[in-house]
Amino acid sequence: MRKRLANSFCRYFILLLFIINLHACETPSEDQQAVIVSGLTMGTTYTIKLNIPETKIDRPVISTEINHRLDKINSQMSTYMETSALSLFNQSNTQDWEEIPPDLYTVIEESLRINKLSYHAFDVTIGPVVNLWGFGPKAQSDIVPEESAIRAALDKVGSKYIHLRKEPYAIKKDKPNLTIDLSAIAKGYAVDVIADYLDDLGINNYMVEIGGEIKTKGINSGNKIWHIGIEKPLDDQRSVQMVITLNNIGMATSGDYRNYFEENGIRYSHTIDPSTGKPITHKLASVTVLHPSTMTADAMATALLVLGPNRGFELALKENLAALFIVHDKDNFTEIITPEFKDAVVNLE
Repeated sequence: MRKRLANSFCRYFILLLFIINLHACETPSEDQQAVIVSGLTMGTTYTIKLNIPETKIDRPVISTEINHRLDKINSQMSTYMETSALSLFNQSNTQDWEEIPPDLYTVIEESLRINKLSYHAFDVTIGPVVNLWGFGPKAQSDIVPEESAIRAALDKVGSKYIHLRKEPYAIKKDKPNLTIDLSAIAKGYAVDVIADYLDDLGINNYMVEIGGEIKTKGINSGNKIWHIGIEKPLDDQRSVQMVITLNNIGMATSGDYRNYFEENGIRYSHTIDPSTGKPITHKLASVTVLHPSTMTADAMATALLVLGPNRGFELALKENLAALFIVHDKDNFTEIITPEFKDAVVNLE
């Protein structure tokens, strides 16, 4: 049996629905109604809420500029677009330097930094192993790969084989068949790009959400700090585990609870540990990270999920990260929270 997500929007619907419901409980004036810009990007959806009277902004221009920036990121980092800068790098077998756009350089540079920081738990070259297990773009049968196949796939993996150069921006690989997939960090970067654009416009109250990665600033249409619901990691229902406040900071959640398959009573998660080439086996269900950089939060959430509740929590403490770990505890869940995360928690009782 394989249980998969249709897309990222389905996974985070409850989170966004909860945000909307929180606002619905308030009664803002007509001038306070949030301006909403939404659409499709990067294989998922985006929703941007601006707490500013529509008469004070040029909505069509803002919408166009947002889409322009998202399209630019997609044209650089998509693995689905054959002509994207990343796809061209993946298709190339050369081991020479290849020039790349600055945005792509920035995201790959952060990917390599977090790879080293996380003891190689976060690895953007893991694609061949993910595909082998049937969790890549093309769904496959629910079959556990042979050890020899896993070793062969791991031979194509390794962030240490990627090198960057700044002047001019360029990349090269030591292995001609090495490929990169930025799906675990690019959406966070896109959130930061749009947030920076809104800051440049002087908009001080907003929420930017792309595929579940979020950044907020200021207050919502009810003149309160943004409240965000974190989903309970259940694969058969949707409910809220915790509510937090979010202000001028990014948030990302990574979980393994809705994309898996089972064989002979064993559950195989889509989250692959690069050190083994196999799905994670620990009890950590999801990780939420808060960070000024949504790009960093996005990648770190994945890294901590791979590391598990013990090593992941130790790394979060070491790096002073605001992180929430939700761990399977028989039929319930246990929350493990770093000190930096506690101040964000809303007590609804």
